[in-house]
Amino acid sequence: MAIKITDECINCGACEPECPNNAIYEGAQEWRFSEGTGLTGKVSPKSGGTYDADEPQEPVDYDVYYIVTDKCTECVGFHETPQCAEVCPVDCCVPDEDHVESKEELEEKKEFLHL
Repeated sequence: MAIKITDECINCGACEPECPNNAIYEGAQEWRFSEGTGLTGKVSPKSGGTYDADEPQEPVDYDVYYIVTDKCTECVGFHETPQCAEVCPVDCCVPDEDHVESKEELEEKKEFLHL
């Protein structure tokens, strides 16, 4: 499953540079599928829809750091454990029960992101 950042986030930013998929953004910051990935042109993530990889997307949260579910692989293919959770000083990077994925699905997502 993907990781989410809870409202307990203190906006320290420790998690952001640790993400190998560039899936973590500061609150109110727009994001792009192309940032930190190999995606270009039109992309269709597993969650549905078709997007221009370079087109800015709406922020997921406006108050605290957030994780883009379509870009989060729980660090599968990079690290043994999610690095955001490892460095978070307040333990607010937790599994997202609304986006449960198997290890195989996370591996497929990693391949999709990093062609």
